[in-house]
Amino acid sequence: MNTRHRAVGAVLAVGVLSALTACASGAGTDSAGGGSSSLSIYAWAGEIPDSVISGFEKETGITVTVDTFDSNETMISKLAAGNSGYDIVEPSQYAVQLLVDRNLVAQIDKSKLEGFDNLAEKFVDPSFDPDNAHAIPWAWGTTGILYNQACTGKEITGWADMWDPAYSGKIYMLDNMLSAYIAGLQVEGLSATTTSQDDIEKATQKLIEQKPLLAGYNSQNYADLVGSGDACIAEAYSGTTAAKAVMANSDVHYIIPEEGGTLWTDSFSVVEGTSNTDAAYKWLNYTLRPEVAALLTDDASLASTNAGALELVKDQSLVSNPAIYAPADSLTKSEFIVDPGAALSYFQDGWTRLRAS
Repeated sequence: MNTRHRAVGAVLAVGVLSALTACASGAGTDSAGGGSSSLSIYAWAGEIPDSVISGFEKETGITVTVDTFDSNETMISKLAAGNSGYDIVEPSQYAVQLLVDRNLVAQIDKSKLEGFDNLAEKFVDPSFDPDNAHAIPWAWGTTGILYNQACTGKEITGWADMWDPAYSGKIYMLDNMLSAYIAGLQVEGLSATTTSQDDIEKATQKLIEQKPLLAGYNSQNYADLVGSGDACIAEAYSGTTAAKAVMANSDVHYIIPEEGGTLWTDSFSVVEGTSNTDAAYKWLNYTLRPEVAALLTDDASLASTNAGALELVKDQSLVSNPAIYAPADSLTKSEFIVDPGAALSYFQDGWTRLRAS
């Protein structure tokens, strides 16, 4: 799982969504926000283990319903249409910005939180949500490189290796506009969060230069191809799929490129307008517990944002797998991808030219 794109997909619908207004309301609640018997969550598939849901239900007596989405765009559209009935939603980092701009998620009342100090430092006061005003990070991961050393014949260290003619026809880039631009920008020494038209044009030309070397753009089965040796090297998302490839073949490695790579995180936010705040905050507090957050790793092979969870993970081989938990020293130059705003048009123009080249 988690081969879904983590770059800004939802922003492609900004023009449409900005014309919509939210009118979401929770179900199974009373007007005072107490005595809730149910909780409705809209989340990424596979990111809330059954063990977390069952534990919460057993402790609180609250019945949890989880609907899943396959993109931030789908999720934002659902909330923007109004009367979604959801109480908790799980946006990626840039989607938090879009939801806040549209008043679709409520401001977090820190006085109701228990365990907020369990979050790892890099998820406290993040650039996409200052002071964690609207989102509590839950899962995180990276965009990096998956490679097969039996195929490459050497260790891979950075994006520049994906422009090496020696691997012509055995290189895959992610089939996602802004994910591809991460490599195109950072290999040129530029920030993956730039909004400069000149920077984006430089990256476009770099990606056009790379295209003849590629086997293709692939966000689906690249891990299988790298694992089998049919591909030498691929731009990749961390998570279950890449982690399994690393565990299955000692020649397969996942790295954060020396030029930087990027971070993503999925958070829990309270839907604006829900009257089911009692159950919503019980959920936030429950998932902030280290022993609960550890289940995200043990049962879903995903990295937890909870610092106290790491030592409680039963299978410590998951914590040492860089395709789940990238080593801290490899993340010093990694960036959170955020909403590019009006600069999106520069990326779209460049991507159109690249794919037509």
